[in-house]
Amino acid sequence: MRPFITVNIIRRKTGLYLTILVAVLGNFITPIYGQKQDSRSIKYGVIIPDETYSDQPYIVKTNDGAWLCVLTTGTGQEGASGQHIISERSLDQGKTWIDKREVEPGNGPEASYAVLLKAPSGRIFVFYNHNTDNIRAVKGDNPPYKDGVVKRVDSQGYFVFKYSDDNGKSWSTKRTTIPIRNFKIDLENPYQGKIQYFWNVGKAFSYNGSAYVPIHKVGGFGEGFFTSSEGALVESVDLLTVKDPDKATWTTLPDGDAGLRTPFKEGGPIAEEQSVSILSDGSFFCVYRTIDGHPAYTFSRDRGHTWDPPQYMRYANGRLIKHPRAANFAWKCENGKFLYWFHNHGGRFIRQSPNRRSMAYEDRNPVWVSGGVEADSPKGKIIRWSQPEILLYDDDPLIRISYPDLVEDKGAYYITETQKDIARVHQLDETLLTQLWRQFDWAEKTQVGILSYWSNKGGSFPQSIPAPVLPDFYKRDNTRLEQPGISIPNGFTIDIAFTLKKLTEGQVLIDTRTPDGKGWYLRTTDKKTLEIGLNDGRMQSVWSCDEGLLRINQKQYVSIIVDGGPKIISFVVDGVFNDGGDTRQFGWGRFNPQLRSAAGGPDLQIGTNLNGSIQQITVYGRAIKISEAIGNYSSFIKAQ
Repeated sequence: MRPFITVNIIRRKTGLYLTILVAVLGNFITPIYGQKQDSRSIKYGVIIPDETYSDQPYIVKTNDGAWLCVLTTGTGQEGASGQHIISERSLDQGKTWIDKREVEPGNGPEASYAVLLKAPSGRIFVFYNHNTDNIRAVKGDNPPYKDGVVKRVDSQGYFVFKYSDDNGKSWSTKRTTIPIRNFKIDLENPYQGKIQYFWNVGKAFSYNGSAYVPIHKVGGFGEGFFTSSEGALVESVDLLTVKDPDKATWTTLPDGDAGLRTPFKEGGPIAEEQSVSILSDGSFFCVYRTIDGHPAYTFSRDRGHTWDPPQYMRYANGRLIKHPRAANFAWKCENGKFLYWFHNHGGRFIRQSPNRRSMAYEDRNPVWVSGGVEADSPKGKIIRWSQPEILLYDDDPLIRISYPDLVEDKGAYYITETQKDIARVHQLDETLLTQLWRQFDWAEKTQVGILSYWSNKGGSFPQSIPAPVLPDFYKRDNTRLEQPGISIPNGFTIDIAFTLKKLTEGQVLIDTRTPDGKGWYLRTTDKKTLEIGLNDGRMQSVWSCDEGLLRINQKQYVSIIVDGGPKIISFVVDGVFNDGGDTRQFGWGRFNPQLRSAAGGPDLQIGTNLNGSIQQITVYGRAIKISEAIGNYSSFIKAQ
């Protein structure tokens, strides 16, 4: 694959021949650098050509075997004048792109946030916002907008569509407007609904012959940009069959004058970017973002007319899922199972903060994924969600990865994403997905990558065994003239079973440190947590498990996963992934990207200062998956 700098230099050009050049250069240069590749790193994805700004790279498979992708793009930043919709096609699963077309021109009014839907006939529809009246400003709050005027106008106007009957090689000249019924949120905006504020990122879908397209209604513009929002669907019972789509009929759902909102009493005013999946019994599942630190979800059992009271989303083990104000999408796969894209931390929108907007939309890197399987409930089918895995990341924590789409083709899984400047497509590791789906009944200890295994034969503590050789995370690249540092996506994992008689601070369970502090250790803290420290003699990184998980006089099993790709430390305590709980925003932590290694002395000291006992220790020379850690715990419990 290509190095990132090469992509940056030529990526703004579009066309088949340059996309091929990128791939060829990449395959030549990477072996010279000698860098181990991590398929989760977004820099190894294949670029989808755009102009400058790039958003919502959504794909449908056409009847002639192509991938058809639509993008919101432009030569400026998000929301700038000239923002418009383009489409392009790929005949090789996103490796190269041809047939670039302008659905709307760059010199017209803003056209934004397109989604696709394919009819059974093969006709393809593209739905998007259009500033048809070319309004240059709308009313907003003051502050934060000077004189109460908002000059960004890409989230208002009309919801429209065009269509293609030749697999996306051309688009209808006529643009058709979809009527959207006013809800209370529209009537209370500054124009009493005469101008509607809205946009859409949720994928269109069909069910029982009807077409459905999500929309996200907006109440006003102010702190955090959108000050209130709620979700709706527009449904057409005849769009997919009528010869002239301009004559299709439309209904706005749900019934009544309110859309999908946050949970009552608990939730804030933001409920947006609704993502809908259809379950095997015809139930609609919808998940969407809030500013409450958790995603909201609900079910409809009557095709979107009414919905269950919204709740915050939970894993199958009952723990709340954490997610900030960012896109979080769920997809139903061809095998009947589900995947859920989110960011796995409790970022909340904090009013009156010095940096209001960044507080609302930060930390979309890395991307995490959960696997879902259907289950029965008294009301109908529901989804049980697995604990998460890291799906994608960028080396720069401030890069934001979002607005994805999932494509299945010839038995492989692909995902698109954008960081607002570069859109890419990535082939996913199918093993990771399979492990997510089998997580609920997995009770096997993984053997792959074990460097050292120790079990207590009844001896007293402390004890000592030879320390396993741990991999490097950062080293000098001797193949280049300047010999710079190079990051290596290695990892290691510590599995430990222990019993503590007290939770006092400073108990050392494992220690490999040399006299000058180089190496790694595992000890208890003043917050009654377990902490790992990594030291290469030049710098130190530490992270701990969540509070409230350690127990007195109880056997416990903990996995500490040190992942050198995204540079993240994760704890799994008694089969539960640590996400920070109620005490911190993040349960996973980053370690210093320039940490060379956690390797210490030749001996691994066990229980040097311990009020309790240790039953077993396993050291892996890789970052095992969260699913594997859960399987290890289940295997340990099964053996007791």
